[in-house]
Amino acid sequence: MIMTYEQIVAKAKEIMAEKSAKGYKDHIAAEIHITGEGEGAYYIEILDEKIYVEPYEYYDRDFILTASAVDLLGIVEGTLDAVHAYTTGRIKIDGSIDKALAFQKFCKSASKPAAKAAEKPAAAKPASKPANNKKCKRK
Repeated sequence: MIMTYEQIVAKAKEIMAEKSAKGYKDHIAAEIHITGEGEGAYYIEILDEKIYVEPYEYYDRDFILTASAVDLLGIVEGTLDAVHAYTTGRIKIDGSIDKALAFQKFCKSASKPAAKAAEKPAAAKPASKPANNKKCKRK
């Protein structure tokens, strides 16, 4: 399926919206360069327990990730191992490798918990008296 730049950014935004940064204290700023179809640049930033995905270049970035749209979306979804993709030449990282690894780890593990079905609270039961609680004495 051929995707435009706008569709790729929208898809990345959708994927990242499914993730939770609650409790995430680190800051990551990644500029993403898409190669091939849908070519362009955008950024993903994790800051103050929030995730931002915007169709702009980000000059105060930790690293630049350069990849095809397919590989990029695989990394963001957490289905493509970025280390493997990097070592096989499928993606390129310029800048902090540590931040890139933290970004991959975040993408793989930051899924929001599934919403639990609303359960009806159990009816309150009246307190019952304990059964004849006699203390045993040792002889």
